[in-house]
Amino acid sequence: MDDALEEAAKALERGEVPVGAIIVEASGNIIARAGNEKRARLDPSAHAEVLAIRQACTALKTDRLVNCDIYVTLEPCAMCAALIANARIRRIYFAASDPKSGGIQQGARVFDHKQTHHVPEIYSGIGEEKAVKLLRNFFATKRMKL
Repeated sequence: MDDALEEAAKALERGEVPVGAIIVEASGNIIARAGNEKRARLDPSAHAEVLAIRQACTALKTDRLVNCDIYVTLEPCAMCAALIANARIRRIYFAASDPKSGGIQQGARVFDHKQTHHVPEIYSGIGEEKAVKLLRNFFATKRMKL
């Protein structure tokens, strides 16, 4: 999770919402890393998870990441959860819950739907304190500028 938190910090430095993600093979090798780039790319789908999954698929030359895990600093939204299911990622580790936009344990609860083709193992709360601090500081700064 420390590597995902580093990607979140880099996103913060770029003025993005500080969310970071890494994808790790079963062997422990990190094969992809990304932070949010929605503003930089002018792309509402440029979430850290999406960018990391694209990198991993390219690196492994496959559209299925069955022996891979994703570490992300914020609970994935419904879009990212659906992508994680489609990529067949083995496990999700996330730091902070997202009561507003989360798609796993909050909100849409994508993996609870019977139409979901693949349900990964889910682990939450890992590195939560650091992730929450990054997010709170980012949004507090945004509110002060208003």
